[in-house]
Amino acid sequence: MAEAGGQGVPSLSPGTPFATGNTAAGDAQHNLTAGNLDAQDQPSASDLSPDARNRDPTTLSLSDQSHFSTGLSVDEDSDADSALGDVEAQQSSQSVRASIYEFVEEHGRTFHRYKQGRYWLPNDEMEQERLDLQHAVFTIRLGNQLGLAPLNSPRSVLDIGTGTGIWAIEYAVEHPAAQVLGTDLSPIQPEYVPPNCRFEIDDAEDEWLFSETFDYVHLRMMFHCFRDHVGVMRSALAQMRPGGYMEWQDWLCVLQSSDDSIRGTPLERWSRLYVEAGNRLGRNMLAPRRYKHWMAEAGFVDIVETRLAVPGNPWAKGRDNKRMGFLQMTNFLDGLHAATMKLFTKGLGWTSEAVELFLVDMRKAIKDPSIHFYWTTYVVYGRKP
Repeated sequence: MAEAGGQGVPSLSPGTPFATGNTAAGDAQHNLTAGNLDAQDQPSASDLSPDARNRDPTTLSLSDQSHFSTGLSVDEDSDADSALGDVEAQQSSQSVRASIYEFVEEHGRTFHRYKQGRYWLPNDEMEQERLDLQHAVFTIRLGNQLGLAPLNSPRSVLDIGTGTGIWAIEYAVEHPAAQVLGTDLSPIQPEYVPPNCRFEIDDAEDEWLFSETFDYVHLRMMFHCFRDHVGVMRSALAQMRPGGYMEWQDWLCVLQSSDDSIRGTPLERWSRLYVEAGNRLGRNMLAPRRYKHWMAEAGFVDIVETRLAVPGNPWAKGRDNKRMGFLQMTNFLDGLHAATMKLFTKGLGWTSEAVELFLVDMRKAIKDPSIHFYWTTYVVYGRKP
Protein backbone atom coordinates (compact mmCIF):
# COMPACT_ATOMS: atom_id res chain seq x y z
CA MET A 1 0.00 0.00 0.00
CA ALA A 2 1.17 3.51 -0.74
CA GLU A 3 1.51 5.82 2.22
CA ALA A 4 -1.16 8.40 2.94
CA GLY A 5 -0.10 11.98 3.37
CA GLY A 6 2.78 13.62 1.65
CA GLN A 7 0.31 15.12 -0.80
CA GLY A 8 0.52 18.68 0.51
CA VAL A 9 -2.63 18.50 2.62
CA PRO A 10 -2.23 20.85 5.59
CA SER A 11 -3.07 19.95 9.17
CA LEU A 12 -5.95 21.85 10.73
CA SER A 13 -3.98 22.45 13.92
CA PRO A 14 -0.20 22.94 14.00
CA GLY A 15 1.51 19.74 14.98
CA THR A 16 -1.73 17.73 15.17
CA PRO A 17 -2.38 14.81 12.80
CA PHE A 18 -5.80 14.88 11.18
CA ALA A 19 -5.95 11.94 8.79
CA THR A 20 -5.78 8.23 9.38
CA GLY A 21 -3.08 6.14 7.90
CA ASN A 22 -3.91 3.62 5.23
CA THR A 23 -5.84 0.47 5.85
CA ALA A 24 -5.29 -2.73 3.94
CA ALA A 25 -7.14 -2.85 0.66
CA GLY A 26 -8.62 -6.21 1.45
CA ASP A 27 -10.21 -5.28 4.75
CA ALA A 28 -13.93 -5.83 4.59
CA GLN A 29 -14.71 -2.70 6.60
CA HIS A 30 -13.26 -0.33 9.18
CA ASN A 31 -13.61 -1.64 12.70
CA LEU A 32 -14.19 1.85 14.01
CA THR A 33 -15.52 3.46 17.10
CA ALA A 34 -14.98 7.13 16.26
CA GLY A 35 -16.81 10.23 17.21
CA ASN A 36 -19.61 9.93 19.71
CA LEU A 37 -21.91 7.69 17.70
CA ASP A 38 -22.34 4.54 19.71
CA ALA A 39 -24.93 1.78 19.61
CA GLN A 40 -27.71 3.94 21.03
CA ASP A 41 -27.32 6.31 18.06
CA GLN A 42 -28.07 3.65 15.48
CA PRO A 43 -31.53 3.51 13.89
CA SER A 44 -33.81 1.36 15.99
CA ALA A 45 -35.72 -1.55 14.48
CA SER A 46 -38.90 0.50 14.63
CA ASP A 47 -37.23 3.23 12.59
CA LEU A 48 -36.21 0.90 9.78
CA SER A 49 -38.25 -0.57 6.98
CA PRO A 50 -38.30 -4.40 6.67
CA ASP A 51 -36.18 -4.14 3.52
CA ALA A 52 -33.65 -1.96 5.29
CA ARG A 53 -33.37 -4.33 8.23
CA ASN A 54 -32.68 -7.23 5.88
CA ARG A 55 -29.82 -5.46 4.09
CA ASP A 56 -26.13 -5.87 4.77
CA PRO A 57 -25.78 -4.36 8.25
CA THR A 58 -22.70 -2.43 7.10
CA THR A 59 -25.04 -0.19 5.13
CA LEU A 60 -27.00 0.75 8.22
CA SER A 61 -24.64 0.91 11.17
CA LEU A 62 -23.88 4.50 12.04
CA SER A 63 -21.50 3.58 14.81
CA ASP A 64 -18.95 1.79 12.63
CA GLN A 65 -16.69 4.82 12.29
CA SER A 66 -12.96 4.55 12.64
CA HIS A 67 -11.32 6.77 15.18
CA PHE A 68 -9.08 9.45 13.74
CA SER A 69 -7.73 12.73 15.02
CA THR A 70 -9.74 15.50 13.40
CA GLY A 71 -7.15 18.16 14.18
CA LEU A 72 -9.99 20.48 15.20
CA SER A 73 -10.08 22.31 18.51
CA VAL A 74 -12.93 24.41 19.88
CA ASP A 75 -12.47 28.16 19.77
CA GLU A 76 -13.60 29.28 23.21
CA ASP A 77 -13.41 32.94 22.19
CA SER A 78 -14.95 32.69 18.73
CA ASP A 79 -15.31 35.63 16.41
CA ALA A 80 -16.14 33.84 13.19
CA ASP A 81 -16.58 36.88 10.96
CA SER A 82 -13.06 38.14 11.61
CA ALA A 83 -11.50 34.98 10.20
CA LEU A 84 -13.49 34.51 7.02
CA GLY A 85 -12.13 34.98 3.52
CA ASP A 86 -13.54 35.33 0.06
CA VAL A 87 -14.50 32.38 -2.11
CA GLU A 88 -13.93 32.35 -5.80
CA ALA A 89 -16.02 30.07 -8.01
CA GLN A 90 -15.85 29.17 -11.66
CA GLN A 91 -18.31 27.65 -14.08
CA SER A 92 -18.18 25.04 -16.90
CA SER A 93 -19.46 23.47 -20.49
CA GLN A 94 -21.65 21.19 -22.86
CA SER A 95 -23.76 20.78 -26.02
CA VAL A 96 -26.40 18.03 -26.63
CA ARG A 97 -29.87 17.47 -28.05
CA ALA A 98 -32.46 20.11 -27.19
CA SER A 99 -34.66 17.62 -25.31
CA ILE A 100 -31.98 17.17 -22.65
CA TYR A 101 -32.48 20.80 -21.69
CA GLU A 102 -36.11 20.22 -20.74
CA PHE A 103 -35.88 19.97 -16.98
CA VAL A 104 -38.43 18.62 -14.48
CA GLU A 105 -39.82 20.89 -11.78
CA GLU A 106 -40.55 19.67 -8.25
CA HIS A 107 -40.92 21.54 -4.94
CA GLY A 108 -40.09 24.75 -6.80
CA ARG A 109 -36.72 23.43 -8.09
CA THR A 110 -35.66 21.97 -11.44
CA PHE A 111 -34.14 18.51 -11.91
CA HIS A 112 -32.59 16.62 -14.82
CA ARG A 113 -34.93 14.91 -17.30
CA TYR A 114 -32.41 12.47 -18.73
CA LYS A 115 -32.55 9.39 -16.48
CA GLN A 116 -35.11 11.28 -14.39
CA GLY A 117 -34.89 10.57 -10.67
CA ARG A 118 -31.44 8.98 -10.80
CA TYR A 119 -29.83 12.00 -9.12
CA TRP A 120 -31.73 13.52 -6.19
CA LEU A 121 -30.48 17.09 -6.11
CA PRO A 122 -31.68 19.90 -8.41
CA ASN A 123 -29.75 21.44 -11.29
CA ASP A 124 -31.01 25.05 -11.24
CA GLU A 125 -28.91 28.18 -10.84
CA MET A 126 -29.17 28.10 -7.05
CA GLU A 127 -27.79 24.56 -6.99
CA GLN A 128 -25.05 25.40 -9.48
CA GLU A 129 -23.83 28.17 -7.20
CA ARG A 130 -23.88 25.75 -4.28
CA LEU A 131 -21.87 23.17 -6.25
CA ASP A 132 -19.17 25.74 -6.96
CA LEU A 133 -19.10 26.63 -3.27
CA GLN A 134 -18.81 22.94 -2.40
CA HIS A 135 -15.88 22.72 -4.81
CA ALA A 136 -14.17 25.53 -2.89
CA VAL A 137 -14.59 23.65 0.41
CA PHE A 138 -13.10 20.45 -1.04
CA THR A 139 -10.19 22.34 -2.60
CA ILE A 140 -9.36 24.07 0.68
CA ARG A 141 -9.62 20.81 2.64
CA LEU A 142 -7.28 19.07 0.17
CA GLY A 143 -4.63 21.75 0.59
CA ASN A 144 -5.56 23.65 -2.59
CA GLN A 145 -5.27 20.47 -4.62
CA LEU A 146 -7.84 18.93 -6.94
CA GLY A 147 -6.95 15.39 -5.92
CA LEU A 148 -4.50 13.28 -3.92
CA ALA A 149 -3.68 10.43 -6.34
CA PRO A 150 0.06 10.43 -7.24
CA LEU A 151 -0.35 11.02 -10.97
CA ASN A 152 2.50 11.55 -13.37
CA SER A 153 1.60 13.69 -16.41
CA PRO A 154 -1.88 12.29 -17.14
CA ARG A 155 -2.89 12.44 -20.80
CA SER A 156 -6.59 11.61 -20.51
CA VAL A 157 -8.83 12.41 -17.53
CA LEU A 158 -12.49 11.56 -16.82
CA ASP A 159 -14.56 13.49 -14.27
CA ILE A 160 -17.77 11.55 -13.51
CA GLY A 161 -20.67 13.60 -12.15
CA THR A 162 -18.96 16.82 -13.23
CA GLY A 163 -21.89 19.08 -12.23
CA THR A 164 -21.02 22.64 -13.26
CA GLY A 165 -17.74 21.27 -14.59
CA ILE A 166 -15.64 23.46 -12.34
CA TRP A 167 -13.31 20.63 -11.28
CA ALA A 168 -12.79 19.52 -14.90
CA ILE A 169 -12.11 23.08 -16.07
CA GLU A 170 -9.62 23.78 -13.32
CA TYR A 171 -7.88 20.46 -13.93
CA ALA A 172 -7.66 21.23 -17.66
CA VAL A 173 -6.12 24.64 -16.89
CA GLU A 174 -3.57 23.10 -14.51
CA HIS A 175 -2.74 20.28 -16.94
CA PRO A 176 -2.81 21.76 -20.47
CA ALA A 177 -1.29 18.59 -21.96
CA ALA A 178 -4.19 16.46 -20.68
CA GLN A 179 -7.54 15.96 -22.38
CA VAL A 180 -10.26 16.29 -19.74
CA LEU A 181 -13.78 14.90 -20.22
CA GLY A 182 -16.58 15.67 -17.75
CA THR A 183 -19.81 13.67 -17.77
CA ASP A 184 -23.13 14.33 -16.05
CA LEU A 185 -26.87 13.74 -16.33
CA SER A 186 -27.53 17.50 -16.56
CA PRO A 187 -26.24 19.84 -19.30
CA ILE A 188 -25.46 22.70 -16.94
CA GLN A 189 -21.84 23.31 -17.93
CA PRO A 190 -20.75 26.62 -19.55
CA GLU A 191 -20.21 27.17 -23.23
CA TYR A 192 -16.68 28.57 -23.08
CA VAL A 193 -14.07 26.22 -21.68
CA PRO A 194 -10.36 25.48 -22.17
CA PRO A 195 -9.58 23.81 -25.52
CA ASN A 196 -8.54 20.61 -23.74
CA CYS A 197 -11.83 20.25 -21.84
CA ARG A 198 -15.20 18.96 -23.05
CA PHE A 199 -18.46 17.65 -21.58
CA GLU A 200 -20.93 14.90 -22.42
CA ILE A 201 -24.23 13.66 -21.04
CA ASP A 202 -23.71 10.16 -19.71
CA ASP A 203 -24.74 7.73 -16.98
CA ALA A 204 -21.74 5.95 -15.45
CA GLU A 205 -23.90 2.91 -14.59
CA ASP A 206 -24.61 2.32 -18.28
CA GLU A 207 -22.18 0.43 -20.51
CA TRP A 208 -19.04 2.50 -21.03
CA LEU A 209 -18.62 3.36 -24.73
CA PHE A 210 -15.80 5.89 -24.57
CA SER A 211 -13.35 5.76 -27.47
CA GLU A 212 -10.35 6.69 -25.30
CA THR A 213 -8.71 5.15 -22.27
CA PHE A 214 -8.03 7.19 -19.15
CA ASP A 215 -5.08 7.82 -16.84
CA TYR A 216 -7.26 9.32 -14.12
CA VAL A 217 -10.93 8.83 -13.25
CA HIS A 218 -12.26 11.27 -10.65
CA LEU A 219 -15.57 11.27 -8.75
CA ARG A 220 -16.77 13.63 -6.03
CA MET A 221 -19.92 13.50 -3.90
CA MET A 222 -21.28 10.50 -5.78
CA PHE A 223 -21.93 8.22 -2.79
CA HIS A 224 -25.72 8.43 -3.18
CA CYS A 225 -25.78 8.32 -6.98
CA PHE A 226 -25.13 4.65 -7.71
CA ARG A 227 -26.88 1.42 -6.94
CA ASP A 228 -23.76 -0.55 -7.88
CA HIS A 229 -20.55 1.22 -6.93
CA VAL A 230 -18.42 -1.85 -7.65
CA GLY A 231 -19.89 -2.02 -11.15
CA VAL A 232 -18.81 1.56 -11.79
CA MET A 233 -15.36 0.77 -10.45
CA ARG A 234 -15.04 -2.25 -12.75
CA SER A 235 -16.17 -0.21 -15.75
CA ALA A 236 -13.55 2.40 -14.92
CA LEU A 237 -10.82 -0.21 -14.49
CA ALA A 238 -11.59 -1.66 -17.94
CA GLN A 239 -11.40 1.83 -19.49
CA MET A 240 -8.12 2.85 -17.86
CA ARG A 241 -4.51 2.54 -18.92
CA PRO A 242 -2.25 0.38 -16.72
CA GLY A 243 -0.86 2.55 -13.93
CA GLY A 244 -3.83 4.90 -14.02
CA TYR A 245 -5.72 5.96 -10.90
CA MET A 246 -9.35 6.15 -9.85
CA GLU A 247 -10.14 8.56 -7.01
CA TRP A 248 -13.32 9.02 -4.96
CA GLN A 249 -13.89 12.11 -2.82
CA ASP A 250 -16.95 12.11 -0.56
CA TRP A 251 -18.35 13.35 2.70
CA LEU A 252 -19.90 10.80 5.03
CA CYS A 253 -23.46 11.98 5.65
CA VAL A 254 -23.32 10.94 9.31
CA LEU A 255 -22.48 14.11 11.19
CA GLN A 256 -20.21 13.76 14.22
CA SER A 257 -18.93 16.10 16.89
CA SER A 258 -15.57 16.48 18.60
CA ASP A 259 -17.36 16.14 21.95
CA ASP A 260 -20.90 15.32 23.06
CA SER A 261 -22.37 18.57 21.76
CA ILE A 262 -24.21 16.93 18.85
CA ARG A 263 -26.15 14.51 21.06
CA GLY A 264 -29.90 15.07 21.09
CA THR A 265 -29.72 17.79 18.42
CA PRO A 266 -31.62 17.95 15.11
CA LEU A 267 -28.27 17.30 13.40
CA GLU A 268 -27.98 13.89 15.02
CA ARG A 269 -31.56 13.03 14.11
CA TRP A 270 -31.13 14.26 10.54
CA SER A 271 -28.13 11.96 10.07
CA ARG A 272 -30.11 8.87 11.07
CA LEU A 273 -33.16 9.81 9.02
CA TYR A 274 -31.11 10.74 5.95
CA VAL A 275 -29.35 7.38 5.97
CA GLU A 276 -32.64 5.50 6.40
CA ALA A 277 -34.41 7.48 3.68
CA GLY A 278 -31.63 6.73 1.23
CA ASN A 279 -31.59 3.05 2.16
CA ARG A 280 -35.34 2.81 1.55
CA LEU A 281 -34.76 4.29 -1.89
CA GLY A 282 -32.14 1.67 -2.68
CA ARG A 283 -28.95 3.63 -2.05
CA ASN A 284 -26.13 2.88 0.37
CA MET A 285 -25.74 6.21 2.15
CA LEU A 286 -22.66 5.00 4.03
CA ALA A 287 -20.86 3.98 0.84
CA PRO A 288 -17.66 6.00 1.46
CA ARG A 289 -16.74 3.62 4.29
CA ARG A 290 -16.70 0.79 1.75
CA TYR A 291 -14.78 2.39 -1.12
CA LYS A 292 -11.45 0.90 -0.04
CA HIS A 293 -12.86 -2.61 0.12
CA TRP A 294 -14.89 -2.24 -3.08
CA MET A 295 -11.92 -0.94 -5.06
CA ALA A 296 -9.90 -3.99 -4.04
CA GLU A 297 -12.83 -6.19 -5.04
CA ALA A 298 -12.96 -4.47 -8.44
CA GLY A 299 -9.26 -5.14 -9.05
CA PHE A 300 -7.43 -1.97 -8.04
CA VAL A 301 -4.15 -2.13 -6.11
CA ASP A 302 -2.10 0.25 -3.94
CA ILE A 303 -5.33 1.61 -2.45
CA VAL A 304 -5.00 4.58 -0.13
CA GLU A 305 -7.75 5.88 2.13
CA THR A 306 -7.45 9.29 3.81
CA ARG A 307 -9.99 10.79 6.19
CA LEU A 308 -10.16 14.51 6.88
CA ALA A 309 -12.47 16.62 9.01
CA VAL A 310 -14.44 19.62 7.73
CA PRO A 311 -16.02 21.73 10.50
CA GLY A 312 -19.76 22.24 9.99
CA ASN A 313 -19.73 25.88 11.06
CA PRO A 314 -17.08 28.35 12.34
CA TRP A 315 -16.73 26.70 15.76
CA ALA A 316 -13.15 25.51 15.30
CA LYS A 317 -10.10 27.53 16.29
CA GLY A 318 -7.93 29.10 13.62
CA ARG A 319 -8.53 31.38 10.66
CA ASP A 320 -8.44 28.61 8.04
CA ASN A 321 -10.78 26.41 10.04
CA LYS A 322 -13.23 29.25 10.54
CA ARG A 323 -13.24 30.11 6.87
CA MET A 324 -13.73 26.47 5.91
CA GLY A 325 -16.45 26.10 8.55
CA PHE A 326 -18.27 29.19 7.33
CA LEU A 327 -18.17 28.01 3.71
CA GLN A 328 -19.34 24.52 4.68
CA MET A 329 -22.13 25.95 6.85
CA THR A 330 -23.32 28.01 3.86
CA ASN A 331 -23.03 24.98 1.58
CA PHE A 332 -25.10 22.85 3.97
CA LEU A 333 -27.75 25.53 4.45
CA ASP A 334 -28.05 26.10 0.70
CA GLY A 335 -28.46 22.40 -0.09
CA LEU A 336 -30.43 21.33 2.98
CA HIS A 337 -33.96 21.94 1.70
CA ALA A 338 -33.57 20.21 -1.65
CA ALA A 339 -31.77 17.16 -0.29
CA THR A 340 -34.01 16.68 2.74
CA MET A 341 -37.33 17.38 1.02
CA LYS A 342 -36.65 14.87 -1.73
CA LEU A 343 -35.49 12.06 0.54
CA PHE A 344 -37.85 12.52 3.46
CA THR A 345 -41.01 12.78 1.33
CA LYS A 346 -40.12 9.94 -1.04
CA GLY A 347 -38.10 7.71 1.29
CA LEU A 348 -39.83 8.23 4.64
CA GLY A 349 -43.30 9.31 3.55
CA TRP A 350 -43.18 12.64 5.36
CA THR A 351 -45.42 15.45 4.22
CA SER A 352 -43.72 18.54 2.82
CA GLU A 353 -45.14 20.51 5.77
CA ALA A 354 -43.50 18.16 8.26
CA VAL A 355 -40.17 18.51 6.47
CA GLU A 356 -40.41 22.31 6.50
CA LEU A 357 -41.05 22.31 10.27
CA PHE A 358 -38.11 20.01 10.91
CA LEU A 359 -35.82 22.19 8.78
CA VAL A 360 -36.55 25.23 10.93
CA ASP A 361 -34.77 23.55 13.84
CA MET A 362 -32.09 22.13 11.53
CA ARG A 363 -31.09 25.55 10.28
CA LYS A 364 -30.77 26.84 13.83
CA ALA A 365 -28.59 23.88 14.78
CA ILE A 366 -26.35 24.23 11.72
CA LYS A 367 -25.59 27.84 12.66
CA ASP A 368 -25.06 27.11 16.36
CA PRO A 369 -21.32 27.35 17.16
CA SER A 370 -21.86 25.55 20.46
CA ILE A 371 -22.48 22.36 18.43
CA HIS A 372 -19.00 21.29 17.39
CA PHE A 373 -20.00 19.07 14.49
CA TYR A 374 -17.93 18.10 11.49
CA TRP A 375 -18.14 16.16 8.23
CA THR A 376 -15.73 13.28 7.67
CA THR A 377 -14.19 13.60 4.20
CA TYR A 378 -13.13 10.34 2.55
CA VAL A 379 -10.54 10.44 -0.21
CA VAL A 380 -9.86 6.97 -1.59
CA TYR A 381 -7.76 6.19 -4.62
CA GLY A 382 -6.35 3.05 -6.22
CA ARG A 383 -4.13 2.12 -9.17
CA LYS A 384 -4.85 -0.14 -12.11
CA PRO A 385 -2.17 -2.88 -12.19
